[in-house]
Amino acid sequence: MSGHGHGHGGGHSHGCCECDHEPAERGVEYELYKRIDIEKLQCLNESRDGDGKLVFKPWDQRTDRTKFVESDADEELLFNIPYKNIPQMSFDDTSREPEQAFRLNRDPLAELEYPTKIARFSNVEHLSIHIPRNFGSESTRVYYIGLRGEYTEAYRHEVTICNYEAAANPADHKVETITPQTQFIS
Repeated sequence: MSGHGHGHGGGHSHGCCECDHEPAERGVEYELYKRIDIEKLQCLNESRDGDGKLVFKPWDQRTDRTKFVESDADEELLFNIPYKNIPQMSFDDTSREPEQAFRLNRDPLAELEYPTKIARFSNVEHLSIHIPRNFGSESTRVYYIGLRGEYTEAYRHEVTICNYEAAANPADHKVETITPQTQFIS
């Protein structure tokens, strides 16, 4: 994947990238959907419960128009995409400044890619995607969302049992004299 002038690692992508990637290779790049905790995924304002989960699918199914999510009360949709058990976002939270905003274009063939700020999206444990409006319809339909990047297993260090000496016991140490010291930890 390197050697063609612009990298695609770490969640970085380019708009309308035809590049020199073979279709099968591009499909592998979009396999982050496999890392989503699909049972905990939320889509707020979906017209049918559970339809938001349908748009996270394999690359080769991206043009399947039978699986989609449509907004309910208005054109707004909010996806909460957990990779781990992290608190979910609500519409009240959408007034906060996003990590990155995109100006979306019509894309019926699911070919457009949007470049992300790599530094802001490294070590992501949870991702929320807010779609505040569409191109003029009363409701919003989404057929495919592809997530690109690298996935690494989280390493959790289990509890280590340690014994610390609060004050040295002279019988345990072969030292001529012990100078008492006080240390403060705050």
